[in-house]
Amino acid sequence: MGILNIYAHLEGESQSSKVLKPIATRSTTTKPIKEEHDSAAIKDHSVNTAAAEQGAATTLQKHYTYLSYTFPFVLYIYRKNVKQQLINKKCRIFFTSRVFLFVYSLLFSLLRTSITLDTISRSRSIRDGDILVSAGRTFALGFFSPGSSKSRYVGIWYVISSEAVVWVANRDTPLNDHSGVLMVTDEGFLALLNRTNNIVWSSNSSRRAENPVAQLLDNGNLVVKDGNANDPNEFLWRSFDYPCDTLLPEMKIGRSFVTGIDRFLSSWKSAEDPAQGQFSLRIDPHGFPQLVVLNGARIKARAGPWNGLHFTGYPLPRQNSGIQTEFVLNENGVYYEFTLGNSSALTRVALNPSGTGELFIWADETRSWQLFFTLTEADQCENYALCGAFSTCNPSSSIVCACLEGFIPKSRNYRNSIDQWFNGCVRSTPLECNGGDGFRKYTGMKLPDTTSSWFNKTMSLRECEEFCLENCSCTAYSNLDIRGKGSGCLIWFGDLNDIKVYSQGGQELYIKMASSELGENLLLFDLGTILKTNNSELTEVNNNGNSRKREVKMPSFASVSAATDNFLAANKLGEGGFGPVYKGILVKGEEVAVKRLSRRSSQGWEELKNEAMVIAKLQHKNLVRLLGCCIERDEKILVYEYMPNKSLDFILFGIAQGLLYLHQYSRLRIIHRDLKASNILLDIDMNPKISDFGMARIFGGNESQANTNRIVGTYGYMSPEYALEGLFSVKSDVFSFGVLLLEIVSGTKNTGFYLTDSLHLLGYAWDLWTSNRGSDLVDPLLEIPFISMHTVSRFVKIGLLCVQESAVDRPTMSEVIVMLNGESADLPYPKQPAFLNVRSMVMANTVHTRQKETRSVNDATISDIEGR
Repeated sequence: MGILNIYAHLEGESQSSKVLKPIATRSTTTKPIKEEHDSAAIKDHSVNTAAAEQGAATTLQKHYTYLSYTFPFVLYIYRKNVKQQLINKKCRIFFTSRVFLFVYSLLFSLLRTSITLDTISRSRSIRDGDILVSAGRTFALGFFSPGSSKSRYVGIWYVISSEAVVWVANRDTPLNDHSGVLMVTDEGFLALLNRTNNIVWSSNSSRRAENPVAQLLDNGNLVVKDGNANDPNEFLWRSFDYPCDTLLPEMKIGRSFVTGIDRFLSSWKSAEDPAQGQFSLRIDPHGFPQLVVLNGARIKARAGPWNGLHFTGYPLPRQNSGIQTEFVLNENGVYYEFTLGNSSALTRVALNPSGTGELFIWADETRSWQLFFTLTEADQCENYALCGAFSTCNPSSSIVCACLEGFIPKSRNYRNSIDQWFNGCVRSTPLECNGGDGFRKYTGMKLPDTTSSWFNKTMSLRECEEFCLENCSCTAYSNLDIRGKGSGCLIWFGDLNDIKVYSQGGQELYIKMASSELGENLLLFDLGTILKTNNSELTEVNNNGNSRKREVKMPSFASVSAATDNFLAANKLGEGGFGPVYKGILVKGEEVAVKRLSRRSSQGWEELKNEAMVIAKLQHKNLVRLLGCCIERDEKILVYEYMPNKSLDFILFGIAQGLLYLHQYSRLRIIHRDLKASNILLDIDMNPKISDFGMARIFGGNESQANTNRIVGTYGYMSPEYALEGLFSVKSDVFSFGVLLLEIVSGTKNTGFYLTDSLHLLGYAWDLWTSNRGSDLVDPLLEIPFISMHTVSRFVKIGLLCVQESAVDRPTMSEVIVMLNGESADLPYPKQPAFLNVRSMVMANTVHTRQKETRSVNDATISDIEGR
């Protein structure tokens, strides 16, 4: 009977249950098997946890139970019957070997059957009552009915805790009886059939397999594959691509940009109905991707963007949890997953029917799931945009909702209650969007909704700020990745929604504000990354690529005032568009030039900040050095090294080297945009220094040209493409240099030239050059020997090459230097310069649609050069 029982078991469970009855009367150890065969009548697999665990492992236990009964029975037959029937030694040896081979084959068959208990093939399906168990006995798959429901579903649950169902195949198409069969079709589909053999649910795959099988892996992933293929990339289908309400370790949520598969969690309708509910937890790929909980199509709660360590809104616990998280964003897709350092630990994230995300960890001590972390509904501020736009939600404050500084409630008749804050806040002062805006820094914040955002992984925080300032639609920026010293750029456009204040943790956020809202702190903030203390160190990089540290002072207004004798008029060196410049003497006797921002100045915060930032990062013998900065009360002052020879109107050498450094050899490619005579200073040794970087622009590594709606500079020095179209490049500075060169040779200003009927100096120089009288342009006050007149004529030609109308035709500064040094024997013939009627252009620009232009004053102080 033992042998018949084994064969009956291998042929089918219905036969084995009948054969087992005589054996079951011999031992109580057969009760689990009896209970397993009666389990088809149990409607709810979770009625009894112990029974569920036993049921999940029954199929595996049956093989060993049959073996424990059968193998002693075979030995009994051998000992009692076989020995009596053998009459000679040869027969005994023959029969003994046959019995041994039979027992060996039997054991092999049982072993082979036991290791396929996690697999369904075309020849082996499972019915209601059968259970698959993963190889490591972690997960089980079978039929179940949740709670008091009579509907039947195919699901996956933990062997150790059968009430924790992690995946349901037919969640929206339940069976109404126990007739279900789960099978693998010849085409390679996993199909669930009902009583009438109609397909109730099936997997979907466009690929086919010769020997398709379905296997339950030990991570809870049910996969369809070809035979023994173990490469995940070769799987035909996997349940991990179609999550239900539970996220398991190694399971991803997110979107594949290659296959289009969107993996997200969706809640059950109720505890007894696993059909897809109204809540979902997913990665929103719009703007910079962020984790959100949706109620239908509306955001219920938001975890925010990933900052390199965690989502800014839900920083998952990391200490002692053994949870390792990963967020991936590339051209193939975006996804989030977590893994466990301890593979034996059991952890799951579930989205319950009320839309709350919960992280559970299994506790062996209590043999139950412990709630470790709640992803939503921790406080009322988890409700999306509770306080409206441009406001903060602070759950620790008695006043939960508050406008950001510089903003006022949108509704005038508001009260201090949440119901009155849904309309949010608006700016008390509109942004200027002409370079006069700045930023206010907030710390400990949950970053705003990133649906309308842009990001760059390689930009620095400083580059991020500059990008935001240049974009009128940008309202805030932050680091993309907070690991280490921070990296990347994340900027927002339009309204800022769903900002939460944290008492601990959170992230830094920089919100754009009008300069009038920032007051005295604007320049201090903008220079904060460079001038962090009263005596800050700057890293300078010279034209040889060498770097060194130097100290930048931040003197008080009282000390600056004392150095200039209270800004005595006799100490005034000159005045430009920025304001007056005074000579000062510090306590130790060092002479300095003090530039004081005038309240009447057409230039302002943007130019002051820009000049300080640019000069502070550069070092070159032909660039003026910034020594200090003073921001106190309403005073904004820059302190420079003193140039005793004041402005340069007729000295040339060194200017070209300074421009070449800006364009090519500095670590920042800079376009000066306001090169003119009054911005060239001479030191005590008559070395020229380029100054006034208030209108300079920094180019990125690959930029060669930019466009602006805000034209700044001085008429007569601006290139035609910049003055008329707002286009500027290094060739714009080349044009200004050409004008300056012709002014130096002629001793005449371009815009103040009235010697002939020509429009300006450029036209006059062109007329003389084309009539072979270029030497007539030379200033008669310059006593130049005849032998050097050839060199001066060469300078005139170089100047005309620099002011050609087309930027493409103009040389670069490196080429100009070669020409000036006489290293280029044959110079190209210049084309006609840009004949711009300055007076007409100014009048035309009064009705131009561009924004208000900023012009600096070419007001130079001319020094008399005397022989020594």
